[in-house]
Amino acid sequence: MILWLKGVVFSVTTVDLKRKPADLQNLAPGTHPPFITYNGEVKTDVNKIEEFLEDVLAPPKYLKLSPKHPESNTAGMDIFAKFSAFIKNSRPEANEALERGLLKTLQKLDEYLNSPLPDEIDENSMEDITISTRKFLDGNEMTLADCNLLPKLHIVKVVAKKYRNFEIPKEMTGIWRYLTNAYSRDEFTNTCPGDKEIEIAYSDVAKRLTK
Repeated sequence: MILWLKGVVFSVTTVDLKRKPADLQNLAPGTHPPFITYNGEVKTDVNKIEEFLEDVLAPPKYLKLSPKHPESNTAGMDIFAKFSAFIKNSRPEANEALERGLLKTLQKLDEYLNSPLPDEIDENSMEDITISTRKFLDGNEMTLADCNLLPKLHIVKVVAKKYRNFEIPKEMTGIWRYLTNAYSRDEFTNTCPGDKEIEIAYSDVAKRLTK
């Protein structure tokens, strides 16, 4: 997503992680993609990779993708942890509390997406903007914050529905506006696995609720 948003021409080669090619194993032994190699140096930490790409693929040739508002970087950051606890739980008596925990974090994200950012508020206008209409976390353009959150949010939507019959409430209009805008962008849809692939990937992770 980052490379696409920056306008970098790249090619994609898929690999079977159960039968990794030898050169891939030699590059970063014991680690799973994504990782990056540059001038003989290997970076395996996702955050470090993002920082590196933002630093090297910089203006004027490439777009800057860092959010303007620091809060955009942390919005929704605890959703995936709550989702993981919810989906890996096998005890029916714990399910309700874990679902509530996930809902609470989704609600916080929804509130952030529906709260106008400072640059949406015109101090000279007579009208008070109470609900944001922006497309993404930090405004109307995608940033690194979206590259982080959107794939996770999509996984939550697909997997929770499949294995827990849980759906993000329709009342969370900020989240649904956000997802709808993301699904209209090639940068997201063409770098995101298909729903079936995600379901298969989580078939061993999602635990059945058993008494």
